[in-house]
Amino acid sequence: MSNKQKLELTWVGKNNPEYDIANIEPRILEERPDLSYGDKDTENMIIHGDNLLALKALLPEYEGKVKCIYIDPPYNTGNAFEHYDDSVEHSTWLSLMKPRLELLRLLLADNGAIFVHIDDSEGSYLKVLIDEVFGRQNNEITIFVQVRYAGKTLAEKNNYQKLVEQIHCYKKSEKFAPIKKEIDYSIDKFEWKITTNEPDKVIELKGRKVEVYLDSNYTIEKVSSSTVALKETWATGTVIKNNASGKFFDEYLSPRVPEDGLKVLYKVHGIGEDGLGYRYFTGPKKASATKGKFYSGVPTVRLEQMNNGGATKEISIENFWDLSDAFGNCRLEGGVGFRGGKKPERLIERILSQSTRVGDLVLDSFLGSGTTAAVAHKMGLKYIGIEMGEQAYTHCKVRLDSVIDGSDLSGISEVKSWKGGGGYKFYELAPSFVVIDEFGNPVIDSYYNDTKLIRAMCKLTNYTFAPNPTVYWKQGKGQGNNNLYVTTQMLSVAMVQQIVSHLGTNETLLICPKKFEPGCKEVDSRITIKKIPQSILKACQFGKKEYLLPIKEGAMEETDEEENGSDEN
Repeated sequence: MSNKQKLELTWVGKNNPEYDIANIEPRILEERPDLSYGDKDTENMIIHGDNLLALKALLPEYEGKVKCIYIDPPYNTGNAFEHYDDSVEHSTWLSLMKPRLELLRLLLADNGAIFVHIDDSEGSYLKVLIDEVFGRQNNEITIFVQVRYAGKTLAEKNNYQKLVEQIHCYKKSEKFAPIKKEIDYSIDKFEWKITTNEPDKVIELKGRKVEVYLDSNYTIEKVSSSTVALKETWATGTVIKNNASGKFFDEYLSPRVPEDGLKVLYKVHGIGEDGLGYRYFTGPKKASATKGKFYSGVPTVRLEQMNNGGATKEISIENFWDLSDAFGNCRLEGGVGFRGGKKPERLIERILSQSTRVGDLVLDSFLGSGTTAAVAHKMGLKYIGIEMGEQAYTHCKVRLDSVIDGSDLSGISEVKSWKGGGGYKFYELAPSFVVIDEFGNPVIDSYYNDTKLIRAMCKLTNYTFAPNPTVYWKQGKGQGNNNLYVTTQMLSVAMVQQIVSHLGTNETLLICPKKFEPGCKEVDSRITIKKIPQSILKACQFGKKEYLLPIKEGAMEETDEEENGSDEN
C-alpha cells in the first residue's frame, strides 16, 4: 500500500457516503405545462427543486454539453438571509458544496468554464476545494468584483468594511479559450477624432518610441452625434502599475494631467492595429470627458483605479471589475426585489460575453431571482436554471415572463435592444422512485405510471429514454446495440422467446419486469433479466427528499434599501 500523501482540503464528514454523487438518486424531471411560458419548442429550462438532485437528473442528457456555469452559492457568513440559512457550520457547508461541484464538472463541456461567486468568508477554502475537483492547473483566474464604493459598506465587523467579492474561474480543460472581444458600455455615446501636431517630447520606453503630446498640440473632435457605444478593447501595451509603462505614467504623465479633462495624449509606435496605439486620459473631476473611442490599451474609466492602486492585469478576462454602481442599482432589475444577494445583469453579461457565443448552453444551479437566466435569454443563449426555494415561482418565473413579453426594460435590455420573444419550460423533480410500504418492503411509488416508470428505469440503469415506435420492447438505448425493456406484467418464458426471435445477432437486451417466471433467464445469453425494484436498490439511496442548504421560513419582501450583497443572483 502506498503511503504517498497529497495536498488536499479535509474536514469532518468529507467522505460521508451520503454526499457521494454515485449514491444520489437520478430523478426524472416532470414538465409543468401550466407554468411553462412562451415558445413551446424552446430548450430553455427552469427547474424547481433541490439542486443536487436536479444536477444528477440532468446528467444523462447534458453531460459535457454546458458551455458556461455561473453559480452564486450561499456564502456561509452567519448573516440572517431571508431565503437561505446562511450560517451552516463550515464542514457541513463544504460537504454540501463538494458533490455539487463534482456534478457541475461532469456537465461542463471540455471547452467550457465555471465561475463561482463567493466572498472571503469561505472564498479561500472554496478555492482549494475547486482545485481538488477541477484540478489546480485549470484555474483560469480569480476576478475581484468591487460591490461597494468606498464609504458605503455591507456590514461593519471588527472595524473592517467589505467592498470586494471574488469570482473563481476554472476551465474544464485546455480546450477552453476566453473570447476576446470588445465590450459595449451604453453610457458612452460618441466617437471622437484625434488630430495631432508635432509631439512635445519623444522618449524611448521598453524599446519603443513614445510620442507625448500636451493639450496645445492635439485636438479631439466629436465625429458624429449619432449614438455609438464605447468599445473597450483589450490589447497589448496596457499600462500596469509598477511596470515600466506604469512608472512612465506615474512619473511623467500623471503630474501633467490637469483636473479639467482630456489634456495629455501619447502614442506608442508598434502597438495597436493601426500601429499608433493612442492613449489619452481624463482629469479626475470631469466625468463627461470619459466619452470617446479608445484604440487600444487602458480606457479612461480605468485611470482612477490605477491612481488608487487598483491596477488591471493585461489578460482577456480582467481581474478587477468595479461594478459598485451596478450593484447599487440592481435591486429592482427584472421587476423583482431580492434582499441580501441580488447580482446585477451587467456582471452576468460580462461573464457570459467572454465565455459563450450565441446558442451556447448556460447553467446556474443557484438561480435566486433569475438574473443568469434573464441575461442569457436576452443574449440569445440557451439556459438551465435551478432554484430550490419558492422564489422559483415568485421571482424566476415572474422575471422571465416579463423578459419574454418584452416588458422588462431593465438591466441589459437597452444594450441588447431586447424586444421580447422565446420561452422556457418549467420542471419539477419527480418523487423518489422507491418507497417502503407498510410491511417494510421496497416498492415502486404509485406516482410512476408506465411511461414514467420506463423513464425512471432508464435513468437508474444509465440508458437513454428512446421508445421505438414500432418495436415495443425497445424502450431505452444503451451503448452500442444494448436496449432496455421495462414491463409491469408477469414476464413469461414464452414472451422472452418471442423477443429473442426478433433480436438481432449483435443486439443485447436488459429486461426489467416486476415479476418473471422461472426459466426466463436461461432462454438466451443475449437477454439479461433484473427484477425491479430489487435490481436497482443498490444503485443509489432512495427516499432522500433533499440535500438542502437549510432554507429559512419568513417573508420574502425587500425591507432594507441599504443592505445588498452576498449570495443569490
